[in-house]
Amino acid sequence: MTSSSIIVACFHGVTHKLRFTASQLSRCLLLSILVLQISGASPLSAERRAQMTRKEADGSLLETGNYSKRRSTTAPVEIKIISYNIRYRGGDELRELIQMLRTSPELGGASIIGLQEVDRDRKRSGGENTARVIAEGLGMNYAWAAPPRTRDEQVEDETGVALFSAYPLTDVERIVLPVAGPGGRRRVALGASLLINNTKIRVYTVHAETRITVEQKLEQQRRVLQSLASRQDVKHVVVLGDLNTIEPKTISATTRLFTDAGFTTPFPEDRPTWKTFVLELKLDWIWLRGFKETRGSGIVNSVNFSDHWPLWVTVKL
Repeated sequence: MTSSSIIVACFHGVTHKLRFTASQLSRCLLLSILVLQISGASPLSAERRAQMTRKEADGSLLETGNYSKRRSTTAPVEIKIISYNIRYRGGDELRELIQMLRTSPELGGASIIGLQEVDRDRKRSGGENTARVIAEGLGMNYAWAAPPRTRDEQVEDETGVALFSAYPLTDVERIVLPVAGPGGRRRVALGASLLINNTKIRVYTVHAETRITVEQKLEQQRRVLQSLASRQDVKHVVVLGDLNTIEPKTISATTRLFTDAGFTTPFPEDRPTWKTFVLELKLDWIWLRGFKETRGSGIVNSVNFSDHWPLWVTVKL
């Protein structure tokens, strides 16, 4: 008898309004769960093994994986950090992106990478698990998170954000940002901690909403900063990502919010990170707190995988 036949037989009486005692119904439910678990115990593909750490229910939109071969937390005194909204790359472009992150003079060899608009299992990006493919290609650990699905019938996952590191990621947190955008869509941030040279670093990658007010955008940024309140032991913090600071007022207010919280950035307010036709805007940021000094930084506007440009910074621990 197949597993589906067992379940159908078990619930046949319920659907046809036959009499079931509470005890019988409980046994029926337990049997069905057991059968499903047993029938699903077939060998797992590499894709499914990488997805085993997905927490179910809404937590299925948080995923982690480990592809780094590094066994030591010792590193050079300088580390490179990257932020890039990749605009859901897939196929050959995704492989080219991975190669760039490995070998580019400006972007290669980063210890921490934060990406936005990272798809999982979506048609537009070839149905690939983008974060896993990047992590495997770079030999890094990763975490990926997406916002809640906006409709019960939604099959594909939303695009999300991801963190990559050569060092183990711990205390991984998916943050659903307050204030919904058009159609009730939500955005997320993703936080994680890592240890380098006995220095604990907290990193957040953020993809803020576009079509909300300036104050609502600040509310989303404050939610990320609130995550630090319960982590007073962390002195080194990085907040990076696409904050969608379209309006000049949002740029100045964002600068004020982060500087008041003790952060600095090597990127001036008037340096654009996004372009379309003749319009250029400052949307992407890397905010730093607790690092000794910045050794170098840049916006690589020769990279054309996305409508955004990647940002990088090298800091001394």
